[in-house]
Amino acid sequence: MEIKLCTTRTPELIEELAQIWENAVRSTHKFLSESAIEKFKTTVPTIIQDVPVVLIATDQNHPAAFLGLTDQEVDMLFVDSNLRGHGIGKKLLQYAITNYSANTLTVNEQNPQAVGFYEHLGFEVYKRTETDGLGNPYPILYMTKG
Repeated sequence: MEIKLCTTRTPELIEELAQIWENAVRSTHKFLSESAIEKFKTTVPTIIQDVPVVLIATDQNHPAAFLGLTDQEVDMLFVDSNLRGHGIGKKLLQYAITNYSANTLTVNEQNPQAVGFYEHLGFEVYKRTETDGLGNPYPILYMTKG
C-alpha cells in the first residue's frame, strides 16, 4: 500500500475515485435513499477535482482509497468497500495528520462506524448541526483532533 499526493487529476482517475466514493457510500451511508445517492453522485467528480489536496492510497497501482483536504480540514475520506477494515483509512488519515497537519473534519452522525473510527483516532466532537451544508436533514458532527 502506497500513499501519494495526486498531482494530476485525469478524467479516468476522477472516475475511479468517484467509483470508490459510490461503493463506499452504498456500504456505509445506509441512511441515504437511492435518489439522494444519485443526486450526490452527480457532484462528486467536481468536488474531487476542486478539493485542493487529494491523497490516494493505491493497492497494486490502483486507487483503493482517497482523502481530500482543504487547509487542515479533512473534506472527505472514502475507502473501497471491498478493502474496508484493512487499515487503509487509518493510514491515509495519519498521513494527512503528519504531513498536512490535518486536525478537523465533519462526519455524518448517521454513520456511526465513521464516527467511531474518527474517535478511535483521537478526534472529538465540538459541534453538531441538524442538517448538512446543503440543508439536507443529515445531522453533521464537527470534530477536532484532541
